[in-house]
Parts: sequence; structure tokens; C-alpha cells
Amino acid sequence: MVEGVVHLVDDDPDVRDALAFLLRSRGLHVRAFDGGPALLAALDTEPPQARPPRGIFLLDVRMEPMTGTRLHDELLARRLKNPVLFLTGHGDIPMVVEALKKGAFDFLEKPYSDNALADRIEQALAVDAAMQAEGAQAAERAARLASLTEREREVMTRVAAGKLNKVIADELNVSVRTVEVHRARVFAKLGVRSAAEVATLIAGR
Repeated sequence: MVEGVVHLVDDDPDVRDALAFLLRSRGLHVRAFDGGPALLAALDTEPPQARPPRGIFLLDVRMEPMTGTRLHDELLARRLKNPVLFLTGHGDIPMVVEALKKGAFDFLEKPYSDNALADRIEQALAVDAAMQAEGAQAAERAARLASLTEREREVMTRVAAGKLNKVIADELNVSVRTVEVHRARVFAKLGVRSAAEVATLIAGR
């Protein structure tokens, strides 16, 4: 089962309830909202540790008082990069195409197949999980780099460039032994075992 939360927004209670039932029957966790303002209010009151939210946003296009595409703009303004899927009628396609240009994950035209919808949502959740993991790795990388002293950073950049200890010692006007000590500390703090790994970590790959 794919983990994550489906933030479902639809102002039609019958459609909203039917979609929530369908997705929950597939083992998905659903948070249902009757409109954009309700979703945004919930997001704005989340505790800091719950930001950014996990999961995806499933938005109907035609809603009052805030359309799905307007809600998407509000999510982007909050720098939320979670996958966004739109449920749309035929006449809404031009505006949704514009939303796709802004990074929306996909749109499903009504009437849609229940299985196709659920499958696509699971794919979007998998993408979100991968994005969350990448974000966690980036945070860990930043923390490791921040733990280095100024001198360790000087050694690190030279090690990443492939310079030998003697060359680094000459450039920094210190002994080779001092470079060796700093190099060992850099490797330990960054959790790497080679100069190539240092270069990769610095590059953020």
C-alpha cells in the first residue's frame, strides 16, 4: 500500500463523500475539505513539524468561492510542491493545461474511471514520497556541511578538487599532518570515505 495523505477538495458533498469512500477503500488516508479556504486554513494551522504536509492534493476545478486553479496558485504561493491532480470537465481543459505549465501533476477528465483515478493517485503519492525522501536527504546534507569548521571547509573544497595532502598543506601553510587530521574529520562529519564522495556531496547529487 502506498503511504501518504490525499487532501481532497470538492464543494459538492455527494461527490466528495463518494471520492473519499473510493480512496479509503483502496487503503488511502483521505482528508476531505469542502473548499479551498477550508484547506488553506487547515494547512496554516498545522504544527511546524507537520510542514510541509505529506501527500497530494486532489482538487475539483469548478468550486465556489475559490476555483481549483486559484487554490493551486495559493498552494504555490506557500511554496508547497506536493503533486496536484485536478478533476475537470471538458470545458475546463484550457485552464488546467495552464495549471500543468505551473507544475500540476495531472488532470482527469470527467467522467473518469474509479480504478484509473485511484491508480493515478497512488502514482502521485509515490512521487511525493520520493520528493520527501530527497528533501530529507538534502536537509541531512546541509546539516553535515554546517557542522564543519572554517578550516575543515577549506580542506574539504581542496579534497573535493582532487588535490593531494601536500599541495593542500602548502596552500594553507600548515603541516601535512594537520591536513590529514582535518581530512579525517571532514570524512567523519560528512559520512564519506573518498574524495569523490566529498565532491558528490558538495554538488548535492
